[in-house]
Amino acid sequence: MRFAFVTCVRIGLDCMEEIYRVGGRLELVLTLKDELARDKSGRVYVDDFCGRHAIPTRKVRTINEAEAVEAIRAAQIDWLFIIGWSQIARSEALAAPRLGVIGMHPTLLPEGRGRAAIPWAILKGLRETGVTMFKLDNGVDTGPILAQARLPIAANETATTLYDRVCEAHRGLIAQAWPTLAANQARAMPQDESRASVWPGRKPEDGVIRPEMTVEHVDRLVRATTRPYPGAFWDAAPQGRIRVWGGAPAASAPAAPGAWRLPLADGAYDALDYVLEARPAAGKPV
Repeated sequence: MRFAFVTCVRIGLDCMEEIYRVGGRLELVLTLKDELARDKSGRVYVDDFCGRHAIPTRKVRTINEAEAVEAIRAAQIDWLFIIGWSQIARSEALAAPRLGVIGMHPTLLPEGRGRAAIPWAILKGLRETGVTMFKLDNGVDTGPILAQARLPIAANETATTLYDRVCEAHRGLIAQAWPTLAANQARAMPQDESRASVWPGRKPEDGVIRPEMTVEHVDRLVRATTRPYPGAFWDAAPQGRIRVWGGAPAASAPAAPGAWRLPLADGAYDALDYVLEARPAAGKPV
């Protein structure tokens, strides 16, 4: 069985490292051209890894361009992994490997198709989420499931802690699924469409904290949008914008030393980890 991988971020590199840890190998790696997405969160360069393992590497602008598709065909790839790649693979790319394309999604599909899965899991107050390995099709996160890992969500879970556990779950699923994939014994189960849901994308401005919000809402918002995401923010202070990375519902008066207290509809929230920024001018993007 011949495998290839497409990625440009840390989580994909982690998965490639796991493949080699369990004794697998890759025949081809595709990644973004060096000059593209330099500021992309988590962007990595795979040159050192591929050099150490003598893996042929192609740098492309999109997975759908003719050069990328032809490279996959020429390498006679059976399974292609696309993990940590924001472009949607179109039909020609999906058909290039003999058996198909494998992706990962950080929810228990069919729940939570779409984007911003980690923030939404916290914002929705879920007690459990997970990671799904599935075969890509022409839909968005709709293909048949190869494996899943469940992750409980703690009451004080943050995007930082959940992101780290999601990364570990990716590695775990690679290790779990590799023997059956390598032996051509993998079985994919169709998703249950009666349980399907789609979570919309989120923009940085969705992190705004407003005085009419409840303390519970703000607590979830801060935890859901903290690093590696853009963070929640408060614009009610004349000093500027407060970018809030962490805090807690106010438990006493006055506020703890160093805290910035935010008055809300049913109480207050103390920002404990924050940065004071200049407020954007009217009409400027956040």
